Amino acid sequence: MQLGAYSFGDTQRNPDGTLRSTAEAIRNLFDAIVHADTVGLDYFAIGEHHTVDMPASSPASLVNAAAAATRRIVLSSGVSVISTDDPVRVFQQFATADAVSGGGRIEITAGRGSSVESYPLFGYDLRDYEQLFEEKIDLLLTINRGSPVTWSGTMRPSLDGLDVVPRPVSGSLPIWIGTGGSAPSSVRAGRLGVPVSYGIIGGAPHRFAPLAELYRRTAAQHGHTGEDIKVSVAALGLVAPTKQEALDRFYPGWVNLNMEMGKLRGWPAPDDRAYLAQAHAPGAYYVGDPDDIAERIVHLHGHLGHMRHFLQMDIGGLPQEHLIESLTLLATEVKPRVERLLSKK
Repeated sequence: MQLGAYSFGDTQRNPDGTLRSTAEAIRNLFDAIVHADTVGLDYFAIGEHHTVDMPASSPASLVNAAAAATRRIVLSSGVSVISTDDPVRVFQQFATADAVSGGGRIEITAGRGSSVESYPLFGYDLRDYEQLFEEKIDLLLTINRGSPVTWSGTMRPSLDGLDVVPRPVSGSLPIWIGTGGSAPSSVRAGRLGVPVSYGIIGGAPHRFAPLAELYRRTAAQHGHTGEDIKVSVAALGLVAPTKQEALDRFYPGWVNLNMEMGKLRGWPAPDDRAYLAQAHAPGAYYVGDPDDIAERIVHLHGHLGHMRHFLQMDIGGLPQEHLIESLTLLATEVKPRVERLLSKK
């Protein structure tokens, strides 16, 4: 089981609640990735958002910077909003990072994104939501299969025998489809024969088991087997020396996040009871001490059989020192516990 983290580069807050600089947020995120590599985490993903609260708008830029500053950790987007980006450029940027890293540590997770800020920002129409993703993931996978590239569609100019360079060290990159848990996305990933990453941010995580089964069954029906058929889980969470410390540290950021998202999406005001329900088993927030987190990850593995579990820790302006400690505990305390518990199954 691989363990790791992901982030949208959440912006820190001043004592009065005002936001600090987005430049500081990006530097903090870079430092956290380097630290995660140093302490032995397996994976770090950068999610694409375009807001002052979450300014990690260019995952490929951070992946390239981190590729040069790390030695072992796998780096990815989480997700790249492929619908409103150019698959040629996305591939080139991540293939460049692969070359910088020496090969074998760079992945792309492509998705439609959990927010829609990129559509007006880059001049796309939300009415083309489905068609944009369907065509652009097809182009990205076509590019990944080799160069020169021939491809045609309706949402982007065609390619007729053109080289897309650089090529990854091994010839191709692992490309995942990220989804918040829709059945059509699970079917798409299975049909295409690519790994799927489930973002579980609410409810009971084990409810995703039928989706994982649908994904694997669809893959088998389309003749896809082997190491590319795998599942990962992204979730909210924080590790601290004690459960109460984790609850207390994660709560302010959770409130901030829900208040800001409420303004954008019309969510109700944050409910403390909902927070506590989600932060204890069988809820979706992996907030606790190392024993608690390890047990809950292994429990979910029994339902989903996933090979990677990674946490978004720095929501709502979590202090950097708490993020760094959580990354350390995940690597040095949770990971060996997970390995020990899985070895007993």
